[in-house]
Amino acid sequence: MGEHYFTAEPGASARPHEVVFSIEGHEYDLVAAGGVFSATRLDPGTTVLLKKGPLPAAEFTGNFLDLGCGYGPITMVLATRAPSARVWAVDVNARARELTEENARRLKVADRVRVADPDGVPADVEFTQIWSNPPIRIGKEELHQLLLRWLPRLAPGGTAWLVVAKHKGADSLQQWLGDQGWQAERHASGSGFRVLKVTRPRPA
Repeated sequence: MGEHYFTAEPGASARPHEVVFSIEGHEYDLVAAGGVFSATRLDPGTTVLLKKGPLPAAEFTGNFLDLGCGYGPITMVLATRAPSARVWAVDVNARARELTEENARRLKVADRVRVADPDGVPADVEFTQIWSNPPIRIGKEELHQLLLRWLPRLAPGGTAWLVVAKHKGADSLQQWLGDQGWQAERHASGSGFRVLKVTRPRPA
């Protein structure tokens, strides 16, 4: 496949790009670079997720996970929306993690953002919400393993918000999640993408 955004140490030029977008009237001015996902614009899937997913209220105080954070657009939106929350930004790509840290400093939210590789999140941390535009291109088996690793870290009653292109298997992924025992439903659609709501059932 060649190098892609889920490469741990990308060799592509790190030439920086400015990415500016607006969510619910708040403008975000972030820096991205070559070798990370959608380095020149807010990609359409993430746009649908942030505009159609129910963003947190300001009083939220739990842990979020931005799974596959890239340069951090989802992290930055969550961190500014919920100033008392902690957002864990996780990515295998070292350059993506560096950019997320830089953007957290630019937006003055670094005190509530924790950037880590997948093995850097303490085992006892649970998440009230997981947000992700998951890396479909790693393949179905690898994607399933990724979700099986992180979805069980939802707190009881916790919710994951996933965006997946319809033509890249959103509906089959929803079915698979249901087969694994998760409550998976289509929350919204737009621009050829599905926003899936995946809930961990509370204990009986």
